[in-house]
Amino acid sequence: MKAVAASRSLFPRQFALVLLASAIALPTLAQEGQPAAEPQSAPPATAEQQPSPSIKTPKEGFWGRVNPFARKKWVNDRVDPLKGQLNELDEVNAKNARDIQDVDGRAQAGIRRAQSTADGANQTADAAGNQARNAGSLAQGASYRVDRLNSTVTGLDQYRKANELDVAFHGGQPVLSAAARRQLDDLATNLNGRQGYVLEIEGHSPQAGAAGIQSSGRLAEAVKRYLVTKHAIPVYRLHSVALGNASAAEEETARPARTSSVRIRVMENSLAAQETTSSQNAASPAGAERPY
Repeated sequence: MKAVAASRSLFPRQFALVLLASAIALPTLAQEGQPAAEPQSAPPATAEQQPSPSIKTPKEGFWGRVNPFARKKWVNDRVDPLKGQLNELDEVNAKNARDIQDVDGRAQAGIRRAQSTADGANQTADAAGNQARNAGSLAQGASYRVDRLNSTVTGLDQYRKANELDVAFHGGQPVLSAAARRQLDDLATNLNGRQGYVLEIEGHSPQAGAAGIQSSGRLAEAVKRYLVTKHAIPVYRLHSVALGNASAAEEETARPARTSSVRIRVMENSLAAQETTSSQNAASPAGAERPY
């Protein structure tokens, strides 16, 4: 009840204060709405002193500040130059951005061209290196073939003794015994499929002089005839000589022959022997078991 009574007594005071404030503010607002009267004694303003018609002085409020209700045109007159400057600044920034982008594009294009040129140079260098290596390989191959050819030419006239046997004859007659034929058969079997060999055939006889030479010659011819007719040994591989009772110069001790015989030596070319060995190794079965 006391609060209600206090509020009722306070209301007339507030209302009175509002009315007093309104009475003071109305004359002030009316004075701001009316233009100030110029004194009669003031001389007329010259053209230089008069403000520009395009720029109008803003109205001032009670405290001397710019009137918040100033006209929009006056604000635009102040703001438009700033907008123009901002637009020019934006254009300058945009032009600078375009120039930077153009310079960057040219720089990137130059870098790509330089990289492409470098890549091309690297490819050319790699190709030159490959050609150099190929040339080196060809040179090595040619040198190997030359060395091999030299070895071949040198080895054509190099023979070594691969086998030797003596075929005995009885009574100096050029008739092959069964044992002699077996010796020649074994010899021909071993020579089957081989290349690069020759047969040195020396006929020996205990007789001296021309009789011994003729007798040893008949014995050598009997051996040659058997090898050619029975085993198809080529004639160009057979080289015979009738020595009689003399010994060959290559023998360490020269002594007269005491029996009728034919000495056969298998002389094999070293190069042909190597090729024969290589072909035999290549022809061996790949799956053959190797000894451990």
